[in-house]
Amino acid sequence: MKKFEAKIRITLRKGILDVQGKTVENALHSIDFQMISNVRIGKYVVLNVNANNFDEAMQIVESACKKLIANPIIEDFQIELSEI
Repeated sequence: MKKFEAKIRITLRKGILDVQGKTVENALHSIDFQMISNVRIGKYVVLNVNANNFDEAMQIVESACKKLIANPIIEDFQIELSEI
């Protein structure tokens, strides 16, 4: 069995209002960072998974994201997988 590290970036889908991002953007504007716009806040998850091969590890991580780690209705996720 091999060990893999998955780095997962989770963001709200385009078209979903990012209230936290908008709040940060407004705060930045109030402290003279008007040149910054379209702030989006997301999540970053790192985990290890044991699997026989890369494809199996990716399938496990994708399944975990769809079932629990991310909300597939309002969030998108990207997985970076590497063997460790």
